[in-house]
Amino acid sequence: MKKNSLYKGTLQNIILKLLSKEVKMYGYQITQRAKELTEGELEMTEGALYPLLHKLEADGIITSEVQEINGRSRKYYLLTEKGKRQQATQEDEMRSYLFNLKTIFDI
Repeated sequence: MKKNSLYKGTLQNIILKLLSKEVKMYGYQITQRAKELTEGELEMTEGALYPLLHKLEADGIITSEVQEINGRSRKYYLLTEKGKRQQATQEDEMRSYLFNLKTIFDI
């Protein structure tokens, strides 16, 4: 992530939310969708994204599948049932967190 270090602590939440909106996504697609939604504010680097994807997969939160696209392998990530529950829990926690920040900063 290049622009804002505040996103660092919420990267997992962001990835899970993006995956909850799509059936499956590949890594570059995740980075581009986050950048698009934040109008360029969030630029995830591969060094931040892929270690977290690997951890989420090892924890059973996401799974992956490889597909051949135009003769090239592309690895897609999708939420498991455990991941869907985790995403919902984290989204509730994020709503509470944002409410509290709004109250503290009077925004």
